[in-house]
Amino acid sequence: MQVSMREATVERHLVRRAKQLGGMALKIEWIGRRGAPDRVVFLPGGVVWFVELKAPGKKPKPHQVREHNRLRALGVTVMVLDTKEQVDEVLGWK
Repeated sequence: MQVSMREATVERHLVRRAKQLGGMALKIEWIGRRGAPDRVVFLPGGVVWFVELKAPGKKPKPHQVREHNRLRALGVTVMVLDTKEQVDEVLGWK
C-alpha cells in the first residue's frame, strides 16, 4: 500500500475504471445535509453503488458514517475505498 497516495488519486482511478467498464462515477453532494458519499457509481446491468473515497488508511468521519448507515438501512450499497487496489477489486478488474 502506498501511504503517500492522496484521496484524489484513488478517486480519479475509480472514475477512470468505471468509464472503462462502460459506466460512470459521478460526484455527488447532498443539499442541506452533510456526509454524502463522494461518488455514485453506475455500471452496466443496473448496478448502482455509493462510494466514499479516502486516502490509504484514513477512515470516514462520524457524520459520514451516520449518513452511510442511513443509506445502508434503506438497502443501498455504500462502500469505503482507500486504495486503487480496492477499486480494482470491487470492480472485478483483472
